[in-house]
Amino acid sequence: MNISVLVPLYNEAESLPVLHEWIVRVMNANQLTYEILFVNDGSTDESWSVIKALQAKDSNVRGICFRRNYGKSAALHCGFELVKGDVVITMDADLQDSPDEIPALYRMITEEGYDLVSGWKQKRYDNKLTKNIPSKLFNATARWVTGIKLHDMNCGLKAYRQEVVKNIEVFSEMHRYIPYLAKNAGFTKIGEKVVQHRKREFGESKFGMSRFVNGYLDLLTLWFLNKFGKQPMHFFGLVGSLMFILGFIAIVVVGSMKLYALAHGVAAMLVGVNPYFHLSVLMMILGCMLFLAGFIGELIIRNSSERNNYLIKEQF
Repeated sequence: MNISVLVPLYNEAESLPVLHEWIVRVMNANQLTYEILFVNDGSTDESWSVIKALQAKDSNVRGICFRRNYGKSAALHCGFELVKGDVVITMDADLQDSPDEIPALYRMITEEGYDLVSGWKQKRYDNKLTKNIPSKLFNATARWVTGIKLHDMNCGLKAYRQEVVKNIEVFSEMHRYIPYLAKNAGFTKIGEKVVQHRKREFGESKFGMSRFVNGYLDLLTLWFLNKFGKQPMHFFGLVGSLMFILGFIAIVVVGSMKLYALAHGVAAMLVGVNPYFHLSVLMMILGCMLFLAGFIGELIIRNSSERNNYLIKEQF
């Protein structure tokens, strides 16, 4: 099978027949074998009934229905486990992604050798104040942290080599950073294609401004896990040791100053009243706690079933 089109959705009943007809038309025109996998993320409208009706007419349609809304990452994770196509195309169900882009994305994977190609909606029709400007700031930060030069890392329209989706785990709200997950898994040939952005025809956006705050927190989480996920002692042990040493030096200085004052008959405040003494003790305590956190983290990693989970590219 050439292509699997994976469509996560939430309350998009009106747009699904239009999207299905459009995808089929594009596939037939380009003589591509395909499947369309709709993942219904706990919709409260008639989305699942529409998907079942589409499947009754078209055997290339498959569907997953969650009992409740789990989020886009969960939908993509389950979809990635089931897709069968050599190339996997993900796109949103709101008709803002154009299926006409699929053949070009497919060729970039199969002919140009990319592992992953991300869409770039260079010209957008969203509200500039609430979406465009925050999105530009978000993507600039993501490029700086991840080292992946994509203009729109969170674009829903992407193409993947099947090997990529079978070897990454999308969890929490990490769908925003799938290119970074792929890079961390060793799939480094990541490209970008300018794609058409269309105005939403039905309903309204399901994402609020909170996604930008959550996005930054998720980015920090991914960066930390990639940097220190296998060696927590390298972070916590180092920071904890430095804090303990600085605190110890500070408390020695405070004590030495008190002894010097007593030896020379100079009036000095009590050590227990000196705020620097308490700050020094606090630093030593925090240093010990961070060091122990790193040590406990190493014990957890040592007993993890995935401690030696490495991806092998080729084997003889």
